[in-house]
Amino acid sequence: MLEGRVLVEHYVSRVADANTQIDGNIYRGRVQNVLPGMEAAFVDIGIPKNAVLYRGDVRYDKDDVEGSSSSGPQPRIEEVLRPGQTILCQVTKNPIGAKGARLTQEVSIPGRFAVLVPNSSANGISKRLGDNERRRLRRIVENIRPDGHGLIVRTAAENASEEELTRDVNGLLDQWHRIEAESFKLGRPGLLYQEPDLAVRMLREELNGEFRGVIIDDQTLFEQVRTYVGTVSPELADRVEYFDPQAEGQPIFERFHVHEQLHKALDRKVWLPSGGSLIIERTEALTVIDVNTGKNVGKTNLEETVFRNNLEAAEEVARQLRLRDIGGIIVIDFIDMEVRENRDKVASALRAALARDKTRTQAFDISELGLVEMTRKRVSEGLIESLSNMCEVCTGRGFVLDDAAVG
Repeated sequence: MLEGRVLVEHYVSRVADANTQIDGNIYRGRVQNVLPGMEAAFVDIGIPKNAVLYRGDVRYDKDDVEGSSSSGPQPRIEEVLRPGQTILCQVTKNPIGAKGARLTQEVSIPGRFAVLVPNSSANGISKRLGDNERRRLRRIVENIRPDGHGLIVRTAAENASEEELTRDVNGLLDQWHRIEAESFKLGRPGLLYQEPDLAVRMLREELNGEFRGVIIDDQTLFEQVRTYVGTVSPELADRVEYFDPQAEGQPIFERFHVHEQLHKALDRKVWLPSGGSLIIERTEALTVIDVNTGKNVGKTNLEETVFRNNLEAAEEVARQLRLRDIGGIIVIDFIDMEVRENRDKVASALRAALARDKTRTQAFDISELGLVEMTRKRVSEGLIESLSNMCEVCTGRGFVLDDAAVG
């Protein structure tokens, strides 16, 4: 995805990813074993690696819980689940590395304007919408919400009519009825509902009137996407354009400088406009981003030079986190600033830049040492892992042991 000419997000989808890119899919699962000490259960959902269901993601009927010994509001996981039990569940996080997929029993089905939460009392409207729009949508939801089901209205519903919302919700309700019917027929762990292709899924999540266009270089995919957009948002259908590589004389990634920016996104060093730089180092536990002035020598004094460099870094850090899809714990080492007001301004700039990221983030204030501790929800394995394979010689360590030197 480009903002202007700048690449800010990139996703990779392969046919071979059928058992790894499963976020959002709904399965009939069978509990394999329950681990009380981990408050989790391993569930067979019909893929090679068992998925994990944690206690907080379990749905249960209080009348079905016998002999509860839990003093809290929720029973222990072994009181709710047992080996061999079949459950309806949804993947909330793809399997990453040695970790299996994460599951929830709080199933939800996303549409263009709303998300249906079957058999739930959940009810909400996107906080990204203004107060007046939220009030208008709340009145509509009161009329169209299906009995016995929850409904969450998405940001894309801004200015949508009651007729459009009703059509969207009815489609989701039909989809849920099909899932229920398939679940009763399926006698083994397996897939009940699969999220659409990546291109359609991204447009469902992202496309709105702010986009100037969607450019596709595959004729079949172009027709599929054009049909989908024409159905859910007819006013945006003409913004879906076909890019013919032969007629244009170059690949689409070359035409829009995506290839060049992807190569830069795989490098550990990122240059800032004024000559400063970021060094991005990833480890198993966390990602560390070091901010340097580099070639930026400034024009006035050291504090001003450092402050301006850190402001540029805050903006670029947010972009790199989105582009590289970096998740987990992140520590940013900004250059030390003496003036507290400058530290606050840099922290505010970082949060403002992170606000454009739909993936959930949390950033703390800059410490006296110039460090920012933050987290970003880990959704996928990341850009580098998607576009590369681990070195079989150094196993990802980046260097090869000299056997002769160690005797």
